[in-house]
Amino acid sequence: MEKIISLCKRRGFIFPGSDIYGGLANSWDYGPLGHALKQNIKKAWWKFFVQEREDMVPMDTAIIMNPKVWEASGHLQNFSDELVECKKCHQRFRADHLLEAEALKPEYDKAKVKTIADVKCPECGGGLTEPKKFNLMFKTFLGTTEDTSTVAYLRPETAAGMFTNFKNILDTTHRKLPFGIAQIGKCFRNEITPGNFIFRTREFEIGEFEYFINPKDWENIFEMWLGEIKRWWKDVMQVNMDNLVWHEIPDGERAHYSKRTVDVEYKYPFGIKELHGIAYRTDFDMSRHEAVSGKDLHYTDPITNEKFLPHVIEPTFGIDRMLLVALLEAYKEEETESAKGEKETRVVMKFPKKLAPVQVAILPLSKKDELAKVAKPLAAELRREFMVEYDETQSIGKRYRRQDEIGTPYCVTVDFDSLEDEKVTVRDRDTMAQDRVAIADLKDYLKEKFAE
Repeated sequence: MEKIISLCKRRGFIFPGSDIYGGLANSWDYGPLGHALKQNIKKAWWKFFVQEREDMVPMDTAIIMNPKVWEASGHLQNFSDELVECKKCHQRFRADHLLEAEALKPEYDKAKVKTIADVKCPECGGGLTEPKKFNLMFKTFLGTTEDTSTVAYLRPETAAGMFTNFKNILDTTHRKLPFGIAQIGKCFRNEITPGNFIFRTREFEIGEFEYFINPKDWENIFEMWLGEIKRWWKDVMQVNMDNLVWHEIPDGERAHYSKRTVDVEYKYPFGIKELHGIAYRTDFDMSRHEAVSGKDLHYTDPITNEKFLPHVIEPTFGIDRMLLVALLEAYKEEETESAKGEKETRVVMKFPKKLAPVQVAILPLSKKDELAKVAKPLAAELRREFMVEYDETQSIGKRYRRQDEIGTPYCVTVDFDSLEDEKVTVRDRDTMAQDRVAIADLKDYLKEKFAE
């Protein structure tokens, strides 16, 4: 993790939030490369789960909603963590995190100990207070006055906006069940966070969809989505599947509304912890919103005329955690030889090609104007198809190493021979093999490479 965090700041993936003011705990800003990587992951997720499916529609719902939404969802009453406070240094901690640290297998976040009574403050060793409930929603106020009549909340999830818009979607699209509503958006949870870089933060982004179904079909549909999720991780994110743990949550440990939940966990450097999950939420959400709003949210089957409240299967993906996994999977250290024949270690980020923040680097051998006259128009042409970076500083070897560290799949070198033979050298990130390619054929050559 230390190597990843260092590389992220050094190369412009992720910076500490409010850095010039000393930062803010568990606040992170995505730099040029991090933002590009995040956008590529979101674009790939959207294409896989929404664009390529005929049973999915998109939405973008409000971050601040009517507070009754959170009354109906149960967040006002139940969305809380148990906190303890050190009697000596007065720092606050989440009780479940302290219990996890005391467990027999602290690397596994489902392991538990029986009581908090024997746990001491991890900072100073002092005694802890009894746990108290603390609501995780960020509270704000609408308008110019701050009183109970103007209280609102930043959303802790995107799901509620999709439930409350179910009838709007049904009336405007005339969809038939089963179908899903999907969105990607920011969420906020006022957690006492344990760190681990971007693994758990107060402000985060998720991609999720609510898949509305007839409850008669739930088991087959749940298995279908499990299969699609596995295909996502294997084919698109290209994760080593041995690093994923498919944790079936047993009876008694699931949320009260869930009939089946599978947590997809990952073997992080700091332990096996949740990456994302899929839950069969039954009709809990629809029945609650129907009861509190007073609106009829039932669905009538156009063939059988059966009327029922739709049930929901909900896969939820943390975009930031997916990005963290992409970084961890990509990071490699390889023994290579320098141009002088000396042994050295090459750090390379082997992102899937389509997710790489920079896809092609144009590297003129020197800053000579005659090379720039070829290299700059070439970069401009390729930008229509690829994310391109133009770099003419430092030696070509150092530039190759930098492109390796940011995960650029292909480096294109314009040299003095290019002025004569109208060809360039294309270097492969993963193999370091080099091909001499005609400039006229370069775009098609790269397209074929990215299609592999």
